[in-house]
Amino acid sequence: MPSPDDARRLAEQVLGEMTPEQQRSLIDALVTGHSTRIVDEALATPAPAMTAPPARTRGVRVRLDLVGAKPPVWRRLELPGDLRLDVLHRVLQAAMGWTDTHLHRFRTGSDHRAGHFLSSYDVEEGEQGVPESDVRLDQVVAAAGDRLWYEYDFGDGWEHVLTVEQLMDDAPAEPRCIGGRMACPPEDCGGIWGYAELAEWVRGGCDPAAVPQPFDDAEHARTWLRPHWHPDRFDVAEANEALAHTRPLPVAGPLADLLEQLGRSGDPVAAGLIARLAAATAAGAVTEAPDGTGAADPAVSEHDAARMIGPFLILLDVVGDGIQLTKAGKLPPATVTALAEETGIAGWWIGKVNREDQTWPVALLREAARSLGLVTVRSGRLSATAIARKHRENPLELWRHLLTRLPKGTSDFDREAGWLSLAVVAAGTPAQDWREEIAALLTGVGWRAGGDGYLGGLPVYNPTLDVLEVLAGRLRHGGLTGSDPAVAATARAVILRR
Repeated sequence: MPSPDDARRLAEQVLGEMTPEQQRSLIDALVTGHSTRIVDEALATPAPAMTAPPARTRGVRVRLDLVGAKPPVWRRLELPGDLRLDVLHRVLQAAMGWTDTHLHRFRTGSDHRAGHFLSSYDVEEGEQGVPESDVRLDQVVAAAGDRLWYEYDFGDGWEHVLTVEQLMDDAPAEPRCIGGRMACPPEDCGGIWGYAELAEWVRGGCDPAAVPQPFDDAEHARTWLRPHWHPDRFDVAEANEALAHTRPLPVAGPLADLLEQLGRSGDPVAAGLIARLAAATAAGAVTEAPDGTGAADPAVSEHDAARMIGPFLILLDVVGDGIQLTKAGKLPPATVTALAEETGIAGWWIGKVNREDQTWPVALLREAARSLGLVTVRSGRLSATAIARKHRENPLELWRHLLTRLPKGTSDFDREAGWLSLAVVAAGTPAQDWREEIAALLTGVGWRAGGDGYLGGLPVYNPTLDVLEVLAGRLRHGGLTGSDPAVAATARAVILRR
């Protein structure tokens, strides 16, 4: 419910924008009690102005200004015309230096009631209109002098205006920053007026006796600022480095959808993962195999492949031509013992290692091998599959086969947990932190404790993580620490598949 002052200002704004004829009609309608339609029409937000996509994509050189900043805070960018507005949002955030922790909106006019496009938040809230993800930049700006307005953080009200300086014959492959001035204001500093006071305080040497509002003291203000922040500092190289992280990750569709959902959440764990994953995938790019099933040059040596799949090779050796299972469908005691001793499980497992149902690492190994298509059970007999027999002496080819079988699982939880497990490992996260980070990410995409997995600080089990832990050597050591570059490369080879 608006306050009386807000209601009065809104009424004055509405009346001020009406023609004399509309004002007389409103007065007549108020007298007769039929004013609702006129008021609704006056308050209606017009549709945003846009055109059809041009036949030819060109480059657009723009200047982005922070409205009201003195001295001016601006960036000069070269952008492909076919950049969609949801991606442009991430580009503007990176180029300016914002942290994308608040809502935003694109408008086609300077007035707040001008036509606007729907952000993903607006769409989720059920608002009707044109989603920004459906609109290209060259559909809203088409000539030098055209402008697009961008508001960020409706509380502080950071207004930006993007002005076209030049249309270029060729579109750049990626957005790039070619100039700019002044640092981005700190988040949540009170809008343009709070920023002006804070900037002046920093320029004056951070006098403890003149700390601006709302800070308690100089130490409080300094901890609020980014390290080494100064209002007059801007580095175009740093802006371009930030822009590099806005590029869509070349990952498989299901993971891309999950990362997009996490990116909208603003969660720091998700933001950290996406940044590390962007750097890892850029540094560890792989070429596609001719059959499209995985990486042709995964930066994994034959030695590393043999080391990672070692437990599976041991299982294949023990199985040999086949093993008759017990009536309960379990491995015979002698087989359990042999597997525990040769894989290293016996070195850390407490208790006897002669029953599969009481030695879960052996059961895990067998189930992982089955899910990866290395062993199968027929008529109560456990045997190696044709693919396992074919590549038994070629660890790298057997490793390649494993890539085609990940992620694992049939339930929604297992599939999403599997993709996120691969992302966490691919990003180079230390193994001791895998489960905690996966739990946080699953929470970020909507999973809660009490469902198909254990969340909220407890271990998060899923078949894909089981396989990754086997590859990382958990059966031999009982636990995992640090980051194994070969295991990270394995996860990257999976997620980079198209």
